[in-house]
Amino acid sequence: MNEKYQADSKRYDGGMKYRRAGESGVLLPEVSLGLWHNFGGDDVFSNSKKMLHMAFDRGITHFDLANNYGPPYGSAEETFGKVMKASFMPYRDELFISTKAGHDMWPGPYGEWGSRKNLVSSLNASLRRMQLDYVDIFYSHRYDPVTPLEETLQTLVDVVKQGKALYAGISKYPADAARFAYDYLRKRDVYCLLYQGKYNLFSREPEQEGILQQAKDNRAGFIAFSPLAQGLLTDKYLNGEVSATSRMAKGKFLKREQLTDEVLTKIRRLTEVASARNQSLAEMALAWLLKDESVCSVIIGAGSVEQLDRNLKAMENTSFSGEELDLIHRILNPLS
Repeated sequence: MNEKYQADSKRYDGGMKYRRAGESGVLLPEVSLGLWHNFGGDDVFSNSKKMLHMAFDRGITHFDLANNYGPPYGSAEETFGKVMKASFMPYRDELFISTKAGHDMWPGPYGEWGSRKNLVSSLNASLRRMQLDYVDIFYSHRYDPVTPLEETLQTLVDVVKQGKALYAGISKYPADAARFAYDYLRKRDVYCLLYQGKYNLFSREPEQEGILQQAKDNRAGFIAFSPLAQGLLTDKYLNGEVSATSRMAKGKFLKREQLTDEVLTKIRRLTEVASARNQSLAEMALAWLLKDESVCSVIIGAGSVEQLDRNLKAMENTSFSGEELDLIHRILNPLS
């Protein structure tokens, strides 16, 4: 017989730090757990449950999902729903749960993008899968260049006012569309709480394109996904070999051709910098994001409780000297 889960009574005793999401009343853990991979129907449920339990026991209160996380699509939300019902329901008010819609989810013309039809249908299905009455934040998962942006944004306004979501967010929007979104939502008294974007040492677009500053100017928080560049910013590929079980070997999101000699040289030099800081490359990559107060949380994935534990060590040292930052810049930009 399975023992009933009881959260660690010391989960808020100082291990996890929290940052304000923009100018809202929401505090997010510096590290959030994303369920994009390793929590689907093709994964071992007991392992997924262990990671969710450990995350909450370590002060991670934010769990990031989307309608099509799995595989198969929807199954990560189903996994979370099972754990929600069996373990987390007594702690619902301590949790900050997100979901998103906009990428492909079901066949036909209404199965993706930003129409009201897609967003409302998707959110209703997500709530059923996760066994929730509401999510804490619902995102438009990507900008739709065809659907009028007013339709997408008004849907976010409506689901918040209906109580199906407490807050609205946008993800991966170009700066001009984000500017319109911030303004539209603000005028309807539903402020955009979070902008979720891809940000890591190898992907600097949020700072280069002004997305970070734009979020701050609009009182929104910025939350980073893919902080380890799908595993490139770890020790997995240091020797230039690709394990048959790695994400790169599967080739869906991280391709073998991305591991060029130039990238491998950068990974090895960055590892040397991390080692001098008594950190792994993954820990330093996460710490590098957290050095910036404009990043309110980083979303990590994990395949085991051991990996999750290792990544949480990044919070122990998030300060960088000017010399370290200069060295990292030179490694990433050898011709500048």
